[in-house]
Amino acid sequence: MSRIAYVNGRYLPHAEAGVSIDDRGFQFADSVYEVCEIIGGKLVDERRHMARLQRSLDLLNMARPLTERALAVVMRETIRRNRVVNGVVYVQVSRGAIRRDFPFPPEGTPPTLVVTARSNDLSKIEARADKGIAVVTVPDERWRHVDIKSVSLLPNVLAKQAARDKGAQEAWLVDAKGYVTEGASSSAWIVTRDGVLVTRPLAGEILPGVTRSVVLDLVAEQGLGFEERAFTVEEAYAAREAFITSASQSVMPVTQIDGRPVGNGAPGLVARGLRRDYHSKAEFT
Repeated sequence: MSRIAYVNGRYLPHAEAGVSIDDRGFQFADSVYEVCEIIGGKLVDERRHMARLQRSLDLLNMARPLTERALAVVMRETIRRNRVVNGVVYVQVSRGAIRRDFPFPPEGTPPTLVVTARSNDLSKIEARADKGIAVVTVPDERWRHVDIKSVSLLPNVLAKQAARDKGAQEAWLVDAKGYVTEGASSSAWIVTRDGVLVTRPLAGEILPGVTRSVVLDLVAEQGLGFEERAFTVEEAYAAREAFITSASQSVMPVTQIDGRPVGNGAPGLVARGLRRDYHSKAEFT
């Protein structure tokens, strides 16, 4: 069946869906987005995703295109029209379309809203998790407001391509002091030789990952050893385990960093356990 997109009040086939060439998302990356997982036709952690969307809008002084309730209806209708049972729904909001100029457009300029949904093959994702993924480290060259989920993703695109060129599935971004910040599209975690989970604190230096926050709740509930601090690339090389978290992959074991095996080179017990238990802690709506 043809995929359907919601664009500014209309549900359209993808081939007919589009925004103005004057849209500020296209012209300036003046736009934010969210990606929410769908399992069994239900949204996963919708409340946290919508709270983060509002935070991004507020930090950029960008107007909401719809009320939260109305947006929830549009997301579900887009999912229904695309017949997605397991997959993701994508929401993007820009500051709107107006003659190209750097300052904000006049108050009252309608924001642009795009919502799409697509299916994921869960069996392929599970097969990847059983094997684990490889990551490579690259310099973190992003803008300073990485805590905003903006579409200003060119450095992330380049990092992802660098990973692909080396046969890896993700890139870990490294700051000027040699500390891992996060993945190009995920949060980064390690488990030390002593069995302590480590991930970087928010502090405006990483995106406040929704999946990350659910895993933190799960870690606390299970009483696992945990430190919220920066870790170096060398620490990651020496770790017993590593993994990433994201809405589309939940908890994904990392078994190789820069061509070096992590631990014994197989998905670790902690990562596998958190992946197994993740959806028991997540919210379904």
